[in-house]
Amino acid sequence: MMFKTSSSSRLLLIGALASAALGISQPARAQGGEQPPVALGVITAQAEDIPVVTNLPGRIAPTRIAEVRPRVSGIVVERVFEQGSLVKQGDVLYRIDPAPFRLRVQSAQATLKRAEATRLQASQQADRVSELRTRNVASAQQSDNAVATLAQADADVAIAQASLATAELDLQYSEVKAPISGRIGRALITEGALVGTGAADVLATIHQLDPVYADFTQSAGDLLALRRALKVGALTGPDAGTATVRLLFDDGSAYPHAGQLLFSEATVDATTGQVTLRGQFPNAEGDLLPGMYVRVALEQGVQQGAIAVPQQSIQRDGSGLPQVYVLKEDGTAELRVVRAGRSYDNRQVIEEGLKPGEQVVVDGFQKMRPGAKFTGVPWKPISAPQNAGTED
Repeated sequence: MMFKTSSSSRLLLIGALASAALGISQPARAQGGEQPPVALGVITAQAEDIPVVTNLPGRIAPTRIAEVRPRVSGIVVERVFEQGSLVKQGDVLYRIDPAPFRLRVQSAQATLKRAEATRLQASQQADRVSELRTRNVASAQQSDNAVATLAQADADVAIAQASLATAELDLQYSEVKAPISGRIGRALITEGALVGTGAADVLATIHQLDPVYADFTQSAGDLLALRRALKVGALTGPDAGTATVRLLFDDGSAYPHAGQLLFSEATVDATTGQVTLRGQFPNAEGDLLPGMYVRVALEQGVQQGAIAVPQQSIQRDGSGLPQVYVLKEDGTAELRVVRAGRSYDNRQVIEEGLKPGEQVVVDGFQKMRPGAKFTGVPWKPISAPQNAGTED
């Protein structure tokens, strides 16, 4: 017997066969013909204490800079150090021809011996006159002259001793030594050059690079706003003497060692409106070099009871206002306008629009359909942020 089928039945049959051939299954439907809830990645908004970390531009500076200068005049006969090497305080860097200074030492030694001999003679003469005076043989004038001659001889000995010490000091200064420990730069004087004690004769420069300073600036307006927030209690400040700072290199990588805030200037630069701050960092590995550009992350307070959401959960409307999807208890998603604040740790601080305990959609926006039901699953970041603890 032949059965006749309608056109619509044939189309349904063809569609089912095609779906089976392509391996496409029809979406499962719940009882009553409704689709099951769609899973979305969500986080639960929580109130937490979030540091106020300001990211500021800065430059590395050595803690001490010493210009190596000669303290005597003469011809440089030897350069001892290697350019760019580390030197210690007291290391010999240059040698100035010591021959003239040795001769001065010998001359001063001879002068001292002559003065000591003269003093010995004056002392013996004073003793004889004193003995004769007791016998009333020598006059009072003779006794006074003998005492004065001895005093003059003592003074001549003191002058000769000072001259000898000066000559020996000049001989020591013929070896130019490092005044501080640090990394020495290029040699500015070569062997055979005549150097003196003038201000222009700089032989080399030494930079102390462990520890180093990081000098950075902050807008006076931003600093004033932070102080006002601390005053009204919106923020709590770090404990006195415990403010720490961290460094970020130009490529965004973090310097592994934390530093310490030393001071902030009490005045504002009239030309830029900036306040200068300084931090100190250890630099045992020598990664920080003078003049290097860095970003300084400075913790200037703590915002208590703040709510932060991942950056990717923030949506923008046509006018640029920030919005987030909030998953409600009935399984629907509400698009809510919020007021976003600063960024911290790849998250956005929400100033208004969210309450603790609400579920914020982070992942699965492409699955969202009008009128659909959703269920939330805990969202986890794929990888931890590289520069945790920094604020844009």
